[in-house]
Order: sequence, then structure tokens, then C-alpha cells
Amino acid sequence: MDRFAALLVPKSDAALTEMAAESRRVTRRNFGRTMRMFAPLYLSNECVNNCKYCGFSRDNPILRVTLTVEQVVAEARHLVAQGFRNILLVAGEHPRFVGEGYLEECIRALREFVPALSIEVGPMDRPEYERMVGAGCEGLVVYQETYDREVYAQMHTAGPKRDFDWRLDCPERGCEAGFRRIGIGALFGLSEWRCEALRLASHLDHLYKHHWKAFYTVSFPRLRPAAGGFKPEFEFTDRHLLQTICAFRLTFPEVGIVLSTRESAALRDALATVGVTMMSAGSHTEPGGYTGQGGDDLHLTVKGRRVEREAPASCDRAEGQFGIADERSPAEIADVLRVLGIDPVWKDWDAAILSEVAV
Repeated sequence: MDRFAALLVPKSDAALTEMAAESRRVTRRNFGRTMRMFAPLYLSNECVNNCKYCGFSRDNPILRVTLTVEQVVAEARHLVAQGFRNILLVAGEHPRFVGEGYLEECIRALREFVPALSIEVGPMDRPEYERMVGAGCEGLVVYQETYDREVYAQMHTAGPKRDFDWRLDCPERGCEAGFRRIGIGALFGLSEWRCEALRLASHLDHLYKHHWKAFYTVSFPRLRPAAGGFKPEFEFTDRHLLQTICAFRLTFPEVGIVLSTRESAALRDALATVGVTMMSAGSHTEPGGYTGQGGDDLHLTVKGRRVEREAPASCDRAEGQFGIADERSPAEIADVLRVLGIDPVWKDWDAAILSEVAV
């Protein structure tokens, strides 16, 4: 951790260029010239939490919908047709709309044609996670948002997400439940970036020491425009992001580093060769965003209860969680990666591998 902290101190242009070159070499040595591709599939934008920075926040007067299992399958088949074999299922935290049984049903419906399924939903206890793994889910993503307890309390004003420790322990419960992949991260802009990165690195270091069987990824999402109009107080520039990626790569050579479509096309292209190993593409952050599913069931939610619209609205889509910066298609992004000398990998896992091992 001392070495990691030293990598975060202010650097000259020459020193940062040297860091980037070494990060590129370490990435190639451990991952080759590959980029794992994935897509988020939003199931629901219902939520019982009030989070100041999130478009899904409970008190935001947005159009909401929870897709049926059949609609989820339609969205997933669209993504599979684009090449994806790695899908992240995302939903707001609302037990009434997105209960444990619903998630299991979605996973079981998709597992036959989507070999790599992960979830990014409200935290659960270990037995619930075990049922997700049993249904066919292999990955868990949970971002702490911020590791600063005081800021965390200020940002999360209502709902179960207020419990800092319950969320912090979530990755460990996931490891104990049997998830193969665990993704952690922080939402940069909520607190001072160097302190946030150091705490995130400490969390990752702890997980490596105590749950070494899992494969880990880290992400450094920056705040994007969303319903509610939240403005970040702290700066996290492109330069800061580059330095953070390099620091994690040089300290944790085998960790996966994720870069989403929150970032601009130009920046993603520039960072793709430095240390990033996993990218989303063609993303939508609203339920039904890929095929228009759920458009006939849009409604408002007041105090956690569904309220029908009094009159049809001009908008026929649910609200997204945040705005997308890189709007290129998956095929366009794959083409750019190949020009950069990187092979986009759409599938790197299949449950049959375990069957072969068992035999």
C-alpha cells in the first residue's frame, strides 16, 4: 500500500508517461492483447433508496418500469445478436419489484444462451447469493460509491443503502457464496480522488488476502449527468483517471480494470492500450433501452408505490440511471480496438468448463 500511495503523488508529464508505458507492458504480460467485452442489461429503475447522485433515486419524479422475464429475454437476445456473451444484469434496489425470485427467474431464463451472467443489484445476504450462483450467475458487481463514511452518510439519505458496513461486506459474502468474479469500485467525484483510490486499493488488497480464489475487477466511474441534477464537488480529471489506472495496474498486475461508456470515445480509445482489460459497448442505462421493451407499462412511483400516469406523456421510455458519453455501436468499438492491435473477446467462459473438470 505504501508503493500504491507513492504512485498517486503528483507526477510530471515525463513521469506519468513512463508510468503509462510500464502499465502497458504489465497489462500485455498478464492479459495479452485482449479486451473483454460486456453489456449492461437494466431490469428495473425502481428504487427505495435516496442517493443524491443517482438518476434512479426514490424521490426523483421519473418514469419507471420493471421488465417482465420475457422482456428481459428479448433484450438479452438483442445483445447476443450483437456479439455479447457477457451480460451484466442491473436493477435499482426495490424488493417489491425486483425480489429474489424475480432475479433467479431472469438468470435461469438467460443462462442457456448467455454463458457469462453477472448481477449489480441491491446487496443480499450469503444464502440469497448462493441461490443466484445456483441459478447460473457467475459474477457480482458492487461499488461502495465512496469509502468516506461521512460523505457516504451525506449522499445516502434514505433506504437500506444507508448501511455502510452492510454494503462494504457485500463482496466477501459474494465470495463465500461462490461467485467466480467480483467487481468493486468507487464513484469518483464524491470525495478527494487520491484518498478514494487509496481506500479502494486497500479494499482490493484485503479481498486478495482473504478470498484469493475469486477473480477481481476494479472500476473508477466518474459522475455523469442524471435526473436530479447532482453536481460533483471534487475534481477527477482525465489525467487523474490515467494515473489511477496505472497505479492499480502496477500494484495489482492481475486485476481486471473496467472502463464503461460513461467516458468519451476519444478517452476510451486512448486508455484502451494502457491498462484497461474490460469494456462495455453500445450501452443503455434504462430498462428496455435496447429494444423498447416495457414501454406500455411506464408509471411513476411515489413513496415506493406505483402510481399510474394521469395522461400519456410525450416520453415513451423509462429514465436511465445516467447519461452515456460513448454512443458508438459494439461493432464500431470492436473495429477501433482491432486497429489499436487489441482483440475484442466476446466470450471467455462457459459453464461446460466445470463439467469437463468434474469428469
